[in-house]
Amino acid sequence: MTGKVVAITGTTSGTGYVCAREAAKLGATVILLNRSSNRSVSALKNLKEEVPEGIFHSVDCDLQDFKSVRSAIEEIKSSFDVVDVLCNNAGVMALPDQATKDGYDVQMQTNCISHFLLTNGLFPLLKKSSEARIVNHTSMARLGPPLEEKYFEQRGGNLGGDGTEEENASFTGPRWQRYHQTKLANCAFTYGLKEKLEEQGITHVKTMIAHPGLAATGLQVTTAKAGGMDADADLMNHAQSPEDGATGIIRACFDPEAKSGDFYGPQQWTGFPEKLTPEDSLSDPENIRINWEGCEAAVGKFEF
Repeated sequence: MTGKVVAITGTTSGTGYVCAREAAKLGATVILLNRSSNRSVSALKNLKEEVPEGIFHSVDCDLQDFKSVRSAIEEIKSSFDVVDVLCNNAGVMALPDQATKDGYDVQMQTNCISHFLLTNGLFPLLKKSSEARIVNHTSMARLGPPLEEKYFEQRGGNLGGDGTEEENASFTGPRWQRYHQTKLANCAFTYGLKEKLEEQGITHVKTMIAHPGLAATGLQVTTAKAGGMDADADLMNHAQSPEDGATGIIRACFDPEAKSGDFYGPQQWTGFPEKLTPEDSLSDPENIRINWEGCEAAVGKFEF
């Protein structure tokens, strides 16, 4: 990856941190896209210590604020002529039913709509790469009912409430339904984008999807603090490490044999990032339509 530019969202911990570290080890210039915080400062310091020869460029990017995402896009455009890999890694899980300052559900804006905006904004730089990759991050929570338009609308804080303790303990109820919608939307964006790239005759930009299986990252810690799950849930005793959880996006970002539309991750909860057969729902035309139209209504038309 020497000479390549890799942009990754959510690199303060977990899979994003590992992916950033490994990209730097491979010689890439790594753009770290995070909210401004003590965590982002600490993560940058740690990355530099772990990879002393690494090249890191930190850019403030709050995915819960469209204005911040647009500012990050402009900063990257002013500093770089090309982006070779965009890894839309960041995500939140099972948070309370609340709106962002833009009025959208906090999970849907963070996990999906802002990544759509970021991808659109950086697309001119991705097109300049000899072989660009757009990598999105889903999870096992992708499995379930089809997408619904209401989750993409300015209805944050009015999408089912927070659920009961019993529902949250069993990973059901409205919090987890909202999370499911975002993880299915990540897939619909990937396969919708693949279709549109093919329609445009753009063959040097690839789009892929990955999932981490069950990995012990900060995602569960944040969810537990917000009441979305039991911090001591027995399920987490079976989780794999953040390093193993990151291997799906790492393979999608860097495997020289990867092709557009490839889906990488463990067969179930843990294990090697296999090339998986995507479920039909991931490329379902109606799911693709709802995701694409919902995101464009929120942040504008995707320009190829």
